[in-house]
Amino acid sequence: MARQFALFSLALTAAISVPVSAGEVQAAVAANFAGPMARIGEAFTAATGHTLKVSSGATGKFYAQIAAGAPFEVLLAADDETPRKLIAEGRAVAGSDFTYAIGKLALWSTQPGLVDDQGAVLGKGGFAHLAIANPKTAPYGAAAMEVLKARQLAGAVAPKLVTAESIAQAYQFVATGNAELGFVAWSQVASPGQGVKGSYWLVPPSLYGEIRQDAVLLKAGEKNPAAAALLAYLKSEAAKATIQSYGYGLK
Repeated sequence: MARQFALFSLALTAAISVPVSAGEVQAAVAANFAGPMARIGEAFTAATGHTLKVSSGATGKFYAQIAAGAPFEVLLAADDETPRKLIAEGRAVAGSDFTYAIGKLALWSTQPGLVDDQGAVLGKGGFAHLAIANPKTAPYGAAAMEVLKARQLAGAVAPKLVTAESIAQAYQFVATGNAELGFVAWSQVASPGQGVKGSYWLVPPSLYGEIRQDAVLLKAGEKNPAAAALLAYLKSEAAKATIQSYGYGLK
């Protein structure tokens, strides 16, 4: 009897803690944030009962899809310009945007010793392919081009550039050996509890514009409590701890 009562109490507690009207939210998430979002999504569902459906990719492509009527309800961009643009166009809710993470750029190779801690390898050569995300659609790709221009190497390395659709694909090019090195998001190689494999240069922030990653509530999710709950959860201390554990800065 005591055991049955204990089980009933646990079931009642669980029922109370999870909303009866648990819903679903569709989120478009910048490719660099896919790893952290997987962990945050699990915690979000456990805390609220809401289901999270995530699509990850390049911010520029998401903008085009949203403009074309894609039913995303929340956007986690890799920049702050896209959310502001969507608000100005009436495709996102004014006042809902905020910075959820400050991104960091890294030059990375799976080969130990190839990339030095000053990024001098870019000028010395010794590699055939340098992967970057498409600078026209991916903010991390634009940041990579800023670094190359700041080092006055854009022309010299141009024949070696391998342009990826997103920062996730740029990472894959390097991880699979199709490019000896590449510019990636620091969060992709600095996963919690794991050392960085290979060699890397954490690019000084002075060489590229601050990568402020903003989230925004899209018009499609304006009346969806689950969408509002997701944005609120991103501001929680639990979510912030996860974000920092992946090497991001916070505003």
